[in-house]
Amino acid sequence: MKISKSIILCALINILIIVILTLGFFTEETYSLPTSIYQVYLDGNKIGLINSKEDLYTLINKEQIEIKDEYKVDQVYPPKGFKIVKKNTYDEEIQTVQDVYNSIKDERKFTIKGYTVTIKSSVEGAEPTYIYVLDDNIFKKALENVVTTFVGKERYKQYLENSQPEIVDVGYIIEKMYFKDSISIKESYISVDEQIFTDENTLTKYLLFGDNESSIIYTVVQGDTIEKIAENNRLNIEELLIANDDIESEDTLLAIGQQINIALIDPVLTLIYEELITYDMEEQYEKTTEEDPTKYVGYSKLKQPGINGIKRVTSSVQFINGEQNQGAYFIGEGQVIRPTQNEITIKGTKRRTEGNGGIYVDNNQPWAWPTNSPYIITSPYGYRWGTLHDGMDISGTGYGSPIYAALDGEVLYSGWNGYLGRAAGLNIVVCHTNGYCTAYAHLSKTYVKAGDRVSRRQKIGAMGDTGNVTGTHLHFGVFTGIPYNGGRPFDPRKLWQ
Repeated sequence: MKISKSIILCALINILIIVILTLGFFTEETYSLPTSIYQVYLDGNKIGLINSKEDLYTLINKEQIEIKDEYKVDQVYPPKGFKIVKKNTYDEEIQTVQDVYNSIKDERKFTIKGYTVTIKSSVEGAEPTYIYVLDDNIFKKALENVVTTFVGKERYKQYLENSQPEIVDVGYIIEKMYFKDSISIKESYISVDEQIFTDENTLTKYLLFGDNESSIIYTVVQGDTIEKIAENNRLNIEELLIANDDIESEDTLLAIGQQINIALIDPVLTLIYEELITYDMEEQYEKTTEEDPTKYVGYSKLKQPGINGIKRVTSSVQFINGEQNQGAYFIGEGQVIRPTQNEITIKGTKRRTEGNGGIYVDNNQPWAWPTNSPYIITSPYGYRWGTLHDGMDISGTGYGSPIYAALDGEVLYSGWNGYLGRAAGLNIVVCHTNGYCTAYAHLSKTYVKAGDRVSRRQKIGAMGDTGNVTGTHLHFGVFTGIPYNGGRPFDPRKLWQ
């Protein structure tokens, strides 16, 4: 019995010794506590392990003095694609903050806090435009500058305050204004290798001129006018005035040596505004003849002088970045201020008996206007956005309204594309005995075919919006020769001057 107790006691002592030794072994060799550190990534790649992320941020901000001075900011941040993750480890090699910083700065530019403006165009498939600013107020002020460039500071102020003067006899008011693009502003970290706008004036120039040179200077010489400078530099007058807000109108007198910006504007945004306009429109009188069989051929006498009529009309017109939209429409029939009086000339038709006689032919037939009245010239002949607009756009008489031949002639082409190209849509080309050809584009219908003889004021088509257009209108062009086949365009308005 005593022997059994001794055996049991010895066994318990051995077990206790084993437990103590075992615990001591694991405490010293296995149960060391893991260390908390930070794994630094750049674009998903491991850069290194550090003990303190705060120390890394502090070092970045301390070292990047040039960035802080250039952008007048207090804080510089890690680059795009930077990520730092806390992890626990036992024996991995820890790097110094300086080593990790050196690896980052050699790979990528650092960032500063600002705002990203995203502009999504209404054009299908167009890539968004991103603009980076330090302060969102810079963008808002630049946006306001763009608006006032197109409509004027006073008009914009009156529009915002709903204080536009009422139209009494003639005048205009802005009814609606908006940007066609989708614009969003979001606070973000911006890499300093991006173009970051720090003032409203520089940003305003970018919004107006895009990637074009924001300033191309021309020095005025003797004999220069606004119209001459614009034409010589492939600009229209409106574009030149937009680029030079210190020039009030095309009638402004220029000084020799004066410097003018002739850069072509290429707006980043699309400003739409709609105007209600009441104005007095001059209606051109027609020249007519009366035959007198009692007078010989060659006799001519003015029976009644022609007097242009005046009609007061109201129209709704849309402008896109200061350019009048091709489509416009009239409101009401208009008020006749002065009726039109046609010119009447008496011409003899009696043939003399001597000689071989012949048939009287009037070779001095005047050109007819190609549309009904009242009408609006929404875009005259001249340069537009750096490209020659080789005709004039006439609108206001409505979709399907008649289009007339401007003079007797033969139809050279009637159909889609043809001499005028795809942009012209459904079109007609008529050539006349005096060597001129007239072009009628963007039609909805044609009533003649190639080879047909047409007479002055004959209905040959209907106004439409086919081809490359922004609204219902007629593009009327005049060429000396066949259009785009050796013929040269000139300003159609000269036909009636």
